Amino acid sequence: MDVRIAAGRIAEIADGLPGRADLDGRGGALIPGLHDHHVHLMALAALAASVRVGPADVGGRAGFAKALRSGNPGEWVRAVGYHESIAGELDRWVLDELVPDRPVRVQHRTGALWVWNSAALRAAGLTGDGRFWREDERLRSFAPPVRLDLEGVGRRAAALGVTGFTNADPRPADGLVGMLSALPQRLVVMNRDGPVKMMLDDATLPAPEELAARMAAARPRTVAVHCATRVQLLVTLLALDQAGPVKGDRIEHGSVIPLETVPWLRRLGVTVVTQPHFPVERGREYRTDVDPDDRPHLYRCRSLAAAGVPVAAGTDAPFGTPDPWSVMRAAVEREGKETVGRRAALDLFTGEPEHPGVPRRVRVGAVADLCLLHVPLQEALATLTGDTVRAAFVGGHRIQPG
Repeated sequence: MDVRIAAGRIAEIADGLPGRADLDGRGGALIPGLHDHHVHLMALAALAASVRVGPADVGGRAGFAKALRSGNPGEWVRAVGYHESIAGELDRWVLDELVPDRPVRVQHRTGALWVWNSAALRAAGLTGDGRFWREDERLRSFAPPVRLDLEGVGRRAAALGVTGFTNADPRPADGLVGMLSALPQRLVVMNRDGPVKMMLDDATLPAPEELAARMAAARPRTVAVHCATRVQLLVTLLALDQAGPVKGDRIEHGSVIPLETVPWLRRLGVTVVTQPHFPVERGREYRTDVDPDDRPHLYRCRSLAAAGVPVAAGTDAPFGTPDPWSVMRAAVEREGKETVGRRAALDLFTGEPEHPGVPRRVRVGAVADLCLLHVPLQEALATLTGDTVRAAFVGGHRIQPG
């Protein structure tokens, strides 16, 4: 078929349209461009200037210490992806034993915790045990600036067919939208032009009435509530019942969704934006970190869709792989009963940016955010790999060479 684009939208689809063709698909499928519905773009851009210290990167304590000592003497070390299976719980004194002679800051795999050693605290004029829980905004002014490879993020994502991002930072930095404009992809930024992000932590969990009041104050905007535990989900559902749901409200992660809450989610009509790759990427740690009662309910996908709950996916990069095709494969190949079919896995990343659970289609009138493949659709579904991507387009303009 021939596809004609005008004013950023698909104007015609037919066999043998007259006139010069802008693109020859050569038998490859044309599909909606992929949209990563939950990603942390500034943290992802900082990855190039960071040392990766996840379990797969460093192994154990010795490898962790070696990684922290990399780089030029005296320079700050920014390490990311840490998990307790490497060297246990961290504080300034544990880090001092490993690296006493240079400023070091280590981010936990969840992204919620930074741990600084004594040299870093002294350099910043800070005190305490070096543990900072959800204090990224305050810490920005104390740590040296990090080189941000936004161009690389956009280029690598375009090569994978990604034409859009939803940035999920709960407290975006001043000037964030301007900085992200360097990306060629279409952007939705939570707490700016996107939904209102609401963070929940078990230690400071609000009462349902309090959370409902926050939701009501955000209306008519939609809300995106971070739910990483069973109790966070239950409080959120109670609050949504009280505040009243709005089309486009979202549950972020849905890490633990007990089966009995699935009809409740369907009744509310909220979309679950999940990470089906986490049980694959973090399976070993989950076997020890997660309560046995919660393990059957981790990162539901198939059961939600079967019940009529809108489902979409985000990579949560850099806290997970930035490759949506890898997430799709995990959704298909993961252990247990939450696997999905290959087309359903693709649809996890082809939803409307503002309504992730509503898949887009290549049709007349649609926004021309498109991904052209080297191969027919069935062949692409059989492999679910970014190697099948030929080119990506935003509003009909190529952002990745074919």
